[in-house]
Amino acid sequence: MPEAKPYAISKQVVYEAYLKVKANHGAAGVDGQSIEAFETDLKGNLYKIWNRMSSGSYFPPPVRLVEIPKADGGSRPLGIPTVGDRVAQMVVKMHLEPLVEPHFHPDSYGYRPGRSALDAVAAARERCWRSDWVIDLDIKGFFDNLDHELVMKAVCHHVNEPWVLLYIERWLKAPVQKQDGRREERTKGSPQGSIVSPLLANLFMHYAFDLWMARSFPDIHFARYADDVIIHAKSRAQAEHVLEAVRARLKECRLELHPEKTKIVYCQDDDRRGQHEHIKFDFLGYTFRPRRAKNRWGKFFVSFIPAISHKAANAIRETIRDWRLAAIRNNQSLEEIAGLVNPSVRGWVNYYGRFYRSALTPVLRHLERVLVKWAQRKYKRLRRHSINAAHWLGQVARRDPNLLVLWQIGIRPATGS
Repeated sequence: MPEAKPYAISKQVVYEAYLKVKANHGAAGVDGQSIEAFETDLKGNLYKIWNRMSSGSYFPPPVRLVEIPKADGGSRPLGIPTVGDRVAQMVVKMHLEPLVEPHFHPDSYGYRPGRSALDAVAAARERCWRSDWVIDLDIKGFFDNLDHELVMKAVCHHVNEPWVLLYIERWLKAPVQKQDGRREERTKGSPQGSIVSPLLANLFMHYAFDLWMARSFPDIHFARYADDVIIHAKSRAQAEHVLEAVRARLKECRLELHPEKTKIVYCQDDDRRGQHEHIKFDFLGYTFRPRRAKNRWGKFFVSFIPAISHKAANAIRETIRDWRLAAIRNNQSLEEIAGLVNPSVRGWVNYYGRFYRSALTPVLRHLERVLVKWAQRKYKRLRRHSINAAHWLGQVARRDPNLLVLWQIGIRPATGS
């Protein structure tokens, strides 16, 4: 009779975790193994993970560190675990998430089932109409500076199973492997890019911020998406008082607010006058600021509302440039081009078009102009005049208006509409 494993983890759970990891896709880790390569011996690889996890002998390999460029010129470190390690992390996440999710605050929106960034933006929009001031918090290096002792203390509030605590602690301490091959031990932080990091970050902030806010300022609303936080206040004095209290609280939790990026913002509109240093803030890809709007009677007024941020718009334009449609894809058909661009455009429209969609239109017009250049490069008869290429695209749009998501939402070449 085989010896019983010390930890009761079923093979079925490991298989279900693999299916979730596969659905999320993702790059290879330090071992260079892709999901496809992992699947060449799927049964054997999943058995190894189950056998080691259920016996307590699973040790995570180093996390591959990739530097992602940021719009401000800096970089954001992204940690990429191996495929097998992602499966192991998913096993723990599937166990931990149902235990902690019911306890989370209703104003916590990030990485939670049934909640989205757009829910947070919608809540912020409504509350900016009711409260004159916003505290825009920026936590310095949040994921890089999470205190391991405090993370484990939060996990222990909800978990009794020793294997969950064992593996979370090992993941927190797993070294990172830099792009030059050097390995670096970790004494704090949880790498962005891992399966368990978002859940651990939420759990940490639940105790460090959410519950503390509910106790200390029960009448003040906030919206939090992981470490992206805004707090609403009725007056400048209240905002300053709350900000100092938050600064002190996060310091207790071994985190620090960015002194330049954290600011107090006045939600200026037609009913709120006066000069103030900050009258706009960015939140989850949207910029909240005074904008012209129209009421139900057709009269224009100034309202404090969100629209796609300058940073997000630039990122979309960069993606369109990276497609290099006119430069290298003029051997492809328009149907093939549609297959490439439609998923992204649909995602942009669904997200950035939810609020003040007219601000997204000029960004998507950039793609329409690129398509005109593509048509000029593809067809000799259109090469000399862009107006002829735009006219040809317009004719195609009338024949097949659903081919491109751009056309479905009414963005077509000006001369071909």
